Amino acid sequence: MLKPQSVEICLRRFKHARQHWSMQRKKVYPKDRALTNFDEFYGSIFGTRWNSMRLALLCEHKYMAVVNNFGDVEKTVEKLEASGAINVRALYNVTKERIDRGEFQGLEKFEQKITKLDERLKKTMVARQAEEVETFYPQDRESSVGFLPQNLDAVRPKKNPEGEEFTESEPMINDRRIIDPEVSEGLLEDFLPATKIKGLEDWVFESDHYKYYKSTTDFPLKIEPQTEFHFPEHLHIFTYEKGNVNRFASPRRCVTGSISHYLLDGASILPPLALGIQPGDTVLDACSAPGGKALIMLQTLYPDVLVCCDIPESRVNRIKKVMNDFVYDFKENWEEKRCLIIHSDARLLTEYKTYDKILVDVPCTTDRHCLMENENNIFKPTRMNERLKIPELQAGILENCLKLLKIGGSLVYSTCSLSPVQNDGVVQMALANSFRDSGISVVINDLTDVMTPFYDMFRFENPRGLKYGQMVIPFLPANFGPMYFCKMTRLS
Repeated sequence: MLKPQSVEICLRRFKHARQHWSMQRKKVYPKDRALTNFDEFYGSIFGTRWNSMRLALLCEHKYMAVVNNFGDVEKTVEKLEASGAINVRALYNVTKERIDRGEFQGLEKFEQKITKLDERLKKTMVARQAEEVETFYPQDRESSVGFLPQNLDAVRPKKNPEGEEFTESEPMINDRRIIDPEVSEGLLEDFLPATKIKGLEDWVFESDHYKYYKSTTDFPLKIEPQTEFHFPEHLHIFTYEKGNVNRFASPRRCVTGSISHYLLDGASILPPLALGIQPGDTVLDACSAPGGKALIMLQTLYPDVLVCCDIPESRVNRIKKVMNDFVYDFKENWEEKRCLIIHSDARLLTEYKTYDKILVDVPCTTDRHCLMENENNIFKPTRMNERLKIPELQAGILENCLKLLKIGGSLVYSTCSLSPVQNDGVVQMALANSFRDSGISVVINDLTDVMTPFYDMFRFENPRGLKYGQMVIPFLPANFGPMYFCKMTRLS
């Protein structure tokens, strides 16, 4: 029998499966990119307060329940009250009465310092620009290159009015660099100096997003406090008190076939309530999907006509599903009478001066969703250009909706983002463009006073730190939002 003289051991490395922790840890997901972005941006804007907002955003948010008036209303209300839920309308009215009598001592007071938003945004943009310039001109190359631009404009290709690139001054011809083809076999491109960074013409700068925020106004601006607020009697919304993290029971089918109640983030009830719909109003929900805010407006039983609009067919189908589930016999009796669902871009609607009320809940970065889900996340690298152009899209929608609004009609602009660029910045940009291009002027309705009775349910941002609107910020004991909303009335 032959015996081996020596044994050689060859080690083989096996590749881990995608689900293995070592492989998962290496991958950077869109929600990780979102958190990094928020830490840099919101951390510089909100300071130490961002820590509590961040924690709340990373935790499960609270819901409110909207009772369906087209189902078993009394039975649904009884079950919700038995679970310890509180009627929001009753709580608002009671709190308002106590505030009017000066008896309410539990009202949260704003103790934060006034947010100097303009200065902080400017510093953030400058710092971000410096970082981006550094990625193209690293510091360790400064001695060899001899030039480090101070801003992004220095590295962008310059163009003349016809769109062609040009240089500041015509360079002198150096005879020593003229190539004689009979003497040299060198390639011509070996002697051409670089004039711009390869691929820079297609590069999108993160700091460009901040440039949509302007600190100065070039249009007539009028802000008036709103003193009247009506909570519709037929609208039944339930919540749990601050600090109570109980969950609502799942919706059930009523005897009519409709679903008993609709669950949504509690802050989402504020924009449709702030709109102040009156009986007989013609209402437009410009960016309606998934349909929760449209359902709230319909549950008031006030609109004569409610038009729900959105672009992607999948989102339009979600609106139809919500209406079919919650409105009895919707397809046969409602679709062509009281509630219309249209598949269109709100920027392209042309029914000018038609609507009494318009809700403009625009697409945004959806801060909470971006931190919780990777699917359909706006922070995917392939969607970077789309994300940075969001304020431009939002302003375009708001501008056209102002044209659709009747003179004397009201509009509420809202987002579910903490970004001052997408909030006050877009409002100011749209109002400036509307006044310059269409002669439209509005009055901003300051909702601070009428929102005060909600302070025991939500955590609001200091109104002194906002230019035009109100904003619910995430807060663990009342983990709703974020939700920014601004109301305006058209004057001309």
